[in-house]
Amino acid sequence: MQKPLKIKILLVDDKENNLLSMESIFERDGYELTRANSGKQALKVLLNEHDFTLILMDVEMPDINGFEAATMIYQRDKLQHIPIIFITAHSYGDENIFKGYKAGAVDYIYKPIQSELLRAKVSVFVDLYKKNHQLLMQEQRLKAINKSLEIEVKDRIASEEKVMELNKQLLKNIEQLESTNKELDQFAFIASHDLQEPLRKIRTFSNRVVTKYKDHLDDEGKMYMDKMQGACERMQNLINDILAFSKIAVSKEALVYSDLNALLEEVLSDMDMQIQEKNAKITVTTLPKIHVYPSLIKPLFQNLINNSLKYSQKGIEPVIEISGKIEIPEDGKLQEHKYCRLQIKDNGVGFEQQYAEQIFTMFKRLHGNSEYAGTGIGLAICKKIVEEHHGYISAKSAVNKGATFTITLPAEANVESTQKAREPNEGQQLSGTV
Repeated sequence: MQKPLKIKILLVDDKENNLLSMESIFERDGYELTRANSGKQALKVLLNEHDFTLILMDVEMPDINGFEAATMIYQRDKLQHIPIIFITAHSYGDENIFKGYKAGAVDYIYKPIQSELLRAKVSVFVDLYKKNHQLLMQEQRLKAINKSLEIEVKDRIASEEKVMELNKQLLKNIEQLESTNKELDQFAFIASHDLQEPLRKIRTFSNRVVTKYKDHLDDEGKMYMDKMQGACERMQNLINDILAFSKIAVSKEALVYSDLNALLEEVLSDMDMQIQEKNAKITVTTLPKIHVYPSLIKPLFQNLINNSLKYSQKGIEPVIEISGKIEIPEDGKLQEHKYCRLQIKDNGVGFEQQYAEQIFTMFKRLHGNSEYAGTGIGLAICKKIVEEHHGYISAKSAVNKGATFTITLPAEANVESTQKAREPNEGQQLSGTV
């Protein structure tokens, strides 16, 4: 029997009476509460324990304040999933509130603490934690079932009747897995929707700064504010894309016969300022026309190009090469066996080949925020988009020698899988056609 899920909350405050007060508020909820009377002690606790659902942290503390502690906490990959709510007795101005959100806060609670408000806010994060855990456990169970079935197929391949029974069971498991994926897409939709609230606050505060202090800002200050507002707008667009993607994953639109050159041209036009800032050189060979979801292909191009720009080498101008062609397996005779193979190659910092699969995992990052900014979802979104097209994406790289991303997509609308069209050393040999 599965053990009940523990809900662990870390309480950080330098005053004993405040810790007692919060413990009293959560007494009836059955949470496992851990105390820390300073930022340093909180960091020591988190060295050994990574499974906290939430951190409630006072801002004003001696030695290390809440903002500094949050920054140090989020420098560790294992702790980046834990949301932090700041508790403070001060009504901060816009600048300090923005500083808190930048440090990683998801919300503020002001003293004196209203017990029901605190319990309500905490319960939201507890519910999200439980749903996410349930979905992950269900996915693990299904993977275990599928693994077990694969072993049985190998052991009893001689029995045709048994193989047929196993195939039926496997189809049932695939349906269950598809159902789980839909639930995960719905969860992504809800989570993305919730991200808009802190972003809306950042945009509101930045607009207030521009409106109130525009006459006091020099040209450099105005330029910084413009960049911040532009970044907020790009983040809003990203959230909108994720929300739109979640909807499409549940109820997909029809495939459209599209010119990939036109779609890529739109993306490059939107990214023109970013490309100029990096002084990047982008070369594109003529891309084919295939059946795709245009609303998904554009963010696919955007994320991969943005990845190449972001991880460019210092002191070296980025060079990005984009190419594509139609290919057919050597034994493929029918039109529906055509595949489109796209490649995006750069001269960036690259990575060790052992991480070539891990980089497509949600929130997986090979570099810290101090080196390269980002959320760790860009390549995961790329993989999801390619899979929605029944395609395959892979990466080849070496440190300081750039990276090459290869995308294989069906060229025709009725192709359901590109597993045969992977890299030549993984399956059938491919030959190019016009």
